Amino acid sequence: MNRIRKGDQVLVITGKNKGQHGDVLRVEGERVFVSNVNLIKRHTKPNPQANQAGGIVEREASIHISNVQLFNPASGKGERVGFKTLEDGRKVRVYRSSGEVVDA
Repeated sequence: MNRIRKGDQVLVITGKNKGQHGDVLRVEGERVFVSNVNLIKRHTKPNPQANQAGGIVEREASIHISNVQLFNPASGKGERVGFKTLEDGRKVRVYRSSGEVVDA
């Protein structure tokens, strides 16, 4: 069970994009793609079979998962995440500072 999942809102804690936050688009191993963070420009060839136009495409590059923290809207900060097993046997993610369950 991952601490950060697709759809989570995260805060970038290090690097050139420090302080920015956005939603996780996808997780690939130990790297995450965050919307509107770490944008790069790529020159692409047109592909008529896939209906893709050519030109300069701006898209998100990956960030290592250790460089982001889950964003807690209640406190307005990035927070560490732990796990807790509830009475009914479910394993849930919780914020380490407050112990409240992460809504997902």
